[in-house]
Amino acid sequence: MDFHIIDSHLHCGVQNVSWGWEQKRRLLLAAGIRGVGIIPPVEDVYDRLDPKFTDTPAWQACRRRAHQYLLELQDPDFCFYPHFFVWNDFAWEELRPEYVAVKWHRHPDEPAYLYDQPRCREFLQVVRERGLPILLEESFSNTRFFLERLAPDLPVIIPHLGGLNGGYLPLRDAGVWERPRTYTDSSTADLAEIEDFLGRYGSSHLLFGSDHPFGQPQTELAKILDLKLPKAEARAVLGDNFRRICAVSRSGSRMT
Repeated sequence: MDFHIIDSHLHCGVQNVSWGWEQKRRLLLAAGIRGVGIIPPVEDVYDRLDPKFTDTPAWQACRRRAHQYLLELQDPDFCFYPHFFVWNDFAWEELRPEYVAVKWHRHPDEPAYLYDQPRCREFLQVVRERGLPILLEESFSNTRFFLERLAPDLPVIIPHLGGLNGGYLPLRDAGVWERPRTYTDSSTADLAEIEDFLGRYGSSHLLFGSDHPFGQPQTELAKILDLKLPKAEARAVLGDNFRRICAVSRSGSRMT
């Protein structure tokens, strides 16, 4: 087969949660998915239950182990596309060439990113130089701040059709989806919102994802397949858009 489906949004880790690769691969094989945009669990990056969380060397070491686990995964049946999960140390020195994207994530009731720190700008400049997209999950106000003021030139993927960034419709009304370098993924999104997005903005800005373990790969894939999109559009959503935005080859390596 000259085409493999990419689940662009899947969490995998074994430190503070038991989401190891062997559990994932069975589900992906059953769904016919052979490419994985693989992301550390939030639980291995910061304490999301403590809104006053302060970063420590122990948490930084935990993040490094979480990233190393992904970088060391090997499976002849899959292509891995590892994401670097950034936190408030903004460790741009750890952005190895293997990473195809950056995960930038917090919810409004969780610890906040220190946007005013110089290292935040330094990190974004390295991301800019590497041509990496950012998978951004933030509050509605911070999403707009990020897109409009902090990094308006960077490619940004908003997961879940904005379901955890303030909602699909508020983002639509704010003109977010009209931005040429703003994309979204279908993970756990409402089917009616997926159809609305495709009708308004086309297939070139939508990526398929499951957000496993919060969504099931087979179920999330069925939502896209049930749309009966023309072949070229289906291929775009199911993998080609991800390859283009992340500048990766079919072998999983990043192209420079």
